[in-house]
Amino acid sequence: MAAITEYIKESYIELTQKVTWPTWRELQSSAVLVLVASIIIALLIFGMDQIIHFVLDKFYMSLT
Repeated sequence: MAAITEYIKESYIELTQKVTWPTWRELQSSAVLVLVASIIIALLIFGMDQIIHFVLDKFYMSLT
């Protein structure tokens, strides 16, 4: 039990005194960057899906 208590104390000290937390402005900047990257990746995947759908439609139409 003492080991768990010591672990919790050390974790609290590390989180409050040793960790450098980002500022609100840095958080906003990072959030915008993640949002833009997510949208770009989603559009790329959507585009690839549409191309594959088109190719497979043409392929299966040629078989009938």
